[in-house]
Amino acid sequence: MAPDKFRGTLSARDAAAAIAGPLRAAGHDVVEVPMADGGEGTLDALGGPNRTTTVSGPLGDPVEAGWRLASRRAVIEMAQASGLALLDEVDAVAASTYGTGELIAAAVEAGATHVLVGLGGSATTDGGSGALRALYPTSQLRGVRIEVACDVTTPFTDAARVFAPQKGASPAQVAFLTRRLEALVDQYREQYGVDVSELEGAGAAGGLAGGLACVGAALVPGVELVGDALGLPDLIDEADVVVTGEGHLDAESFEGKVVGGVAELARASGVPCVAVVGDADPVETDLPVVSLVARFGRERALDDTAECLGEVAEELLDQAVGADGRVR
Repeated sequence: MAPDKFRGTLSARDAAAAIAGPLRAAGHDVVEVPMADGGEGTLDALGGPNRTTTVSGPLGDPVEAGWRLASRRAVIEMAQASGLALLDEVDAVAASTYGTGELIAAAVEAGATHVLVGLGGSATTDGGSGALRALYPTSQLRGVRIEVACDVTTPFTDAARVFAPQKGASPAQVAFLTRRLEALVDQYREQYGVDVSELEGAGAAGGLAGGLACVGAALVPGVELVGDALGLPDLIDEADVVVTGEGHLDAESFEGKVVGGVAELARASGVPCVAVVGDADPVETDLPVVSLVARFGRERALDDTAECLGEVAEELLDQAVGADGRVR
């Protein structure tokens, strides 16, 4: 069971448990692997927070940001420090990633030699300049491996056009932010010797991905990074069937998101896979998809998501298991 969150109704962990329950009760060996793609939920998928640090929020107010440190590996969600959900009033121009840089610095100071940074839910379009200020001098990062979990492939200078309107930016502000990002391309090339305009995914989180790449961070597809950290490829190799899912399936679900990533791993291993989703747009895919809205109606799908997932799991079990008890 390797679903993403069902946004607004269930966490990935709760969704996995809801699907797994009836299968486990029927005597099957079920492995729950709650997933994320580098966006919100990445921290929970990789074990959840066990530390808290006070950092600067997106507009400078102090916030308590949860993060994780285990075996010298830190897991950070930039949304905990620089996320849109932290703001009562948005300011797309002023929002800064400084607090995310503070979190990375805190992790390194605490002994982390490997830092995973999830980028979803950002309030920012500062190209990572705030985070780089917080990390100065960057010599503190020597010997530290930083991996940035990207769930988009947006170029650095397109970040404002693609994402800033979602963060409250007006058309005039989008134009200003784009010019600011373009200026940072030249600044970063001169200061760090890195051309962020050439890096796929550098525009993630308003360009934070590109900014961190300037100090040696590797930009990695989020679903791949999380899956590898959880041992998902090996678990799928050993499975008879894989179930994934998310709240709303659309074309983007197959562009760096959990459903597409899990289905691709299953296909490569020759293991049957099905997606159970809250709702689904019409998409061209050979992946079997079960929509809770289509199966139970919108009201019940939203109000009783866990129960609906359990019922679907039982139906899938009836369809998939033969009289001899083996998965077809």
